Amino acid sequence: MTLLSNTHSVRKVLLILLLPTGIGLMALAWFVHGLLLDRMSRDFVESRIQDEVAFLEHQVRQHNGRIEELQTGDYFEEVFHHAFAIQTPNRTILSPESWAPLLESLIQSERQGAIRVQNPRAGSMDILAYRKSFMVAGTPIVVIVSEDLAALKASQAELHAWTAVVSIVLILLLAVVTWLGITLAMRPVVALQTALRQLQGGEISRIDVQAPEEFQPLVHQLNQLLDSLDQRLERSREALANLSHSVRTPISAVRQILEDISRPLDMSLRQEMATRLGEIAKQLEAEMRRSKFAGPQIGKSAYPVKQARDLLWMMGRLYPATSFELITDIPEDRRWPIEEHDLNEIMGNLLDNAGKWSVRCVELSLQADETILSISVNDDGPGVDDDLIKDLGTRGLRLDEQTPGHGLGLAIVADIVQRYAGTLGFSNRQPSGLQAHLKLPIP
Repeated sequence: MTLLSNTHSVRKVLLILLLPTGIGLMALAWFVHGLLLDRMSRDFVESRIQDEVAFLEHQVRQHNGRIEELQTGDYFEEVFHHAFAIQTPNRTILSPESWAPLLESLIQSERQGAIRVQNPRAGSMDILAYRKSFMVAGTPIVVIVSEDLAALKASQAELHAWTAVVSIVLILLLAVVTWLGITLAMRPVVALQTALRQLQGGEISRIDVQAPEEFQPLVHQLNQLLDSLDQRLERSREALANLSHSVRTPISAVRQILEDISRPLDMSLRQEMATRLGEIAKQLEAEMRRSKFAGPQIGKSAYPVKQARDLLWMMGRLYPATSFELITDIPEDRRWPIEEHDLNEIMGNLLDNAGKWSVRCVELSLQADETILSISVNDDGPGVDDDLIKDLGTRGLRLDEQTPGHGLGLAIVADIVQRYAGTLGFSNRQPSGLQAHLKLPIP
């Protein structure tokens, strides 16, 4: 349907939908009004002439069927303003005389109740009559009261015409109100469109408009995306600056050793070169791992329970003497709004650090409520001195040089948690062991 394709403006689509719908409903209402008006008028006239038939029957019964004693003529015409006929086997009363052909034909009819006669012989009239036959003192009597609906239909037609005029005026008002309503409703969208144009031209750095409630999530997500892009750019610049600063000195030292042809490359120089190159390799590894962190991303999520089970299985193979356990009441199909690689780095580094220091058991706990995601890793190792525990997670810090590693794992976790605006803490357990606990807010 090309008229309602997604590429058309919202204003045009609303006008195409609302105006024809309003006109169609107004026309339907006008048509139904005509039908109801005709039905109500007929029911009213039928009820009235039925009452008049009942009145005539009452008069006839009071006179014991002697219709010649009834006060007829001008009296009934002035009272009822209708044509009527009363017939007995001996006499027939008709009023007015001009309706005689119609009334006589109705007298001869065997039908009872309301009778509609259109285009009869007595002129082009639309007649509604009510016929009733009854017995009085053994004498059959027929009473008929009829009314010409032409005048009533003319009044109905005039009323219906005025209704059409009013409907047309209402349709025009509806069109104006619809246009004004759509224009007023689209003003924030126009302001948003202007803000996007200014953003593209570099005039503003963030979208700051009073958007409707329906567009507020869109504006929020756009600003969040811009913040994420700025943070990525800042992190990239910081990573390049750190890498440049970190590797400049080792590279200069290695170059000096290689350019000094007066000194032979003995074992001590080779070890010094290997140490310098190892430092460069560690810095490159650290920055490469940090460059993979995504941070909060729209549309990115992970299955924490599934990833936790996979990591626990892998850690069990890496540290076979340690038992790794998962404690959680989160369903398997529950998603967390965290990028999958980031969640792997968080749980993997915490579990790896706990596995290095544990004696028998490591526990991983996953909890979630409406606003907070919680991860806790407990081990039964020696713990950390209270004076040093606050330094855990500092980049490059290693509390025990005898343990394999470069001191990057907890620092990486701290960086990721910071990007998600979360908190990371460490505490000693009783009687022994260390607990790492972090909380991430749900965006």
